[in-house]
Amino acid sequence: MKKIICILACISFALWAALRIGNGVDFEQKCGGYLKLAGDANTIELAERYLAIAVKHCEDQDLTKGYTSVFYKTPDENIAFWYINLKASLDDLRSTPADAPQLVVSNVLMKLRETLLDGGDGKASVTCPDGISIYPNNKAFFAWGLISLIVAIIAGIGLWRDSDYW
Repeated sequence: MKKIICILACISFALWAALRIGNGVDFEQKCGGYLKLAGDANTIELAERYLAIAVKHCEDQDLTKGYTSVFYKTPDENIAFWYINLKASLDDLRSTPADAPQLVVSNVLMKLRETLLDGGDGKASVTCPDGISIYPNNKAFFAWGLISLIVAIIAGIGLWRDSDYW
């Protein structure tokens, strides 16, 4: 019985991990990647095109309000703040005249880059709330992963203690 429980818990944990990875890839393909492209863009038009795709995805998936937190709300997990920043950046891009001086264009693009990307460790990464790829199911994913891991560990210890290796 312990062996079956351990196997089922390990399968459950592996499925949890696969879904987390899949959701992360899906978010990257439909939103995060476009935010990175917008932040790296050298023209207002290019930045606007990619940022508009990301903002539309946020609206379509209702990533406009709430927190990704599991236990308590922290400012870095505030989806509304993040979304409002994206919308404000898109509005800035759209309000920049096509014949704007190069200095204005550079300033707008620099501001956009600072809003969309974090430059820690010398590599730029997209600024977004942790756990956004599984929102609004953050609490369910946390519980599923934790329970699967704990059951797998307890059952594994039970199997190990019952084995001939002791």
